[in-house]
Amino acid sequence: MAGMGPEPSGHARRRNATVAMTKLPAEGRLDPPPRFPLKTDLVLRARLTIARERKAELEDDAEAGRKVSPDKLDAARERVLVLEEIIAGQDEAEAELWAELWGTPQAVEWHRQKWTREVAMYVRWSVRAGGGDLDAAKEARQHADRLGLTPLALLRLRWQIVRDEVADQRTQRTQPAAAPPAPTRPRLKAVDDAG
Repeated sequence: MAGMGPEPSGHARRRNATVAMTKLPAEGRLDPPPRFPLKTDLVLRARLTIARERKAELEDDAEAGRKVSPDKLDAARERVLVLEEIIAGQDEAEAELWAELWGTPQAVEWHRQKWTREVAMYVRWSVRAGGGDLDAAKEARQHADRLGLTPLALLRLRWQIVRDEVADQRTQRTQPAAAPPAPTRPRLKAVDDAG
């Protein structure tokens, strides 16, 4: 065909050749998770520092007898408390998600590829998304695709989650066999010959 390039030589690859799948164990990664490599959210920490400074200024002004709106002082105190709770909640949620992810089948490959920081970024974005941040949700979705956390992403990465059939057979041999179900017979209905 015109415009389609040169004809393939006899040594050309087949277009429908398949690439081998990387098999991931269904039981997941059994080792403890690595250390979380990211610092606490620096933007939130900076906002908290500014909020604390603003609260301290207003409290100093109130103690010095300067006119300070009670509403402003209450709002400054509230802002500090809210930011402290957000940071504490975010740190806890990140630690939980981090531990959960490093027990998945995909974590076996992440460990082999040394993708610790990439997984950490997914955790950070995912936790922010859980707090209602739409931009963070978009980033988390993209990271989930890169890390093989969706069925389509597994296929694109050529990763396949497989069960350890030998271990399953060992488990079945060690467990007592269940009694077979009692056979069922069809019910017969009496028919009257007279007629």
